[in-house]
Amino acid sequence: MSTITETVKVTEYPPHLKHKVIFETFKKLSPSEAMLIVNDHDPVPLQFQFESMFPGEFDWEYIERGPETYQIKIERL
Repeated sequence: MSTITETVKVTEYPPHLKHKVIFETFKKLSPSEAMLIVNDHDPVPLQFQFESMFPGEFDWEYIERGPETYQIKIERL
């Protein structure tokens, strides 16, 4: 079971920094550590980017699925 060690509240960042902060945070995780993404919409494009950039290196789990708040746990495998 993974431990959430970082939380990124995506709405606190300007648009041009959101994905950069998320990817930098993910890269700092050790295997079996996880980060929590908190957002105001379903970040499906972000999931596709993770699949492209980090194939087989992460697990994506919805903790809360809207309608106003989305929380996603991303574990580094």
